[in-house]
Amino acid sequence: MDKKLLAMLACPVCKGELKLNDDRSELICYHDAMAFPIREGIPVMLASEARTLSTDERLHKR
Repeated sequence: MDKKLLAMLACPVCKGELKLNDDRSELICYHDAMAFPIREGIPVMLASEARTLSTDERLHKR
């Protein structure tokens, strides 16, 4: 994902910072414990499409 685009994006729920997880093609909001998918290079910034982070993922922030 383009670093400029990533810098402009914010969590749609809390407006906080997102972290890129290249392994899973997701944008992570640790504050809300949500992971937003990236499909075909396009971030899907809908809370209804996000998955909830596991407890282990929350504890092991990157």
